[in-house]
Amino acid sequence: MNPIELEWQHLKKDELAGKMFEDELELAYAVIDGVQARGERGNHSTHCVKFNSKTSS
Repeated sequence: MNPIELEWQHLKKDELAGKMFEDELELAYAVIDGVQARGERGNHSTHCVKFNSKTSS
């Protein structure tokens, strides 16, 4: 398993388990909050990166 897969496994188990989400946006915010919480506990800095989803033809 590569490092990001292990981190995602812990995020799901420790931060998201047992929670229900109304939609994808609510899930996205929960993932952001979970990453921030894991970062704070591990004394790591975190930041969001916004990718441009528009494609040019």
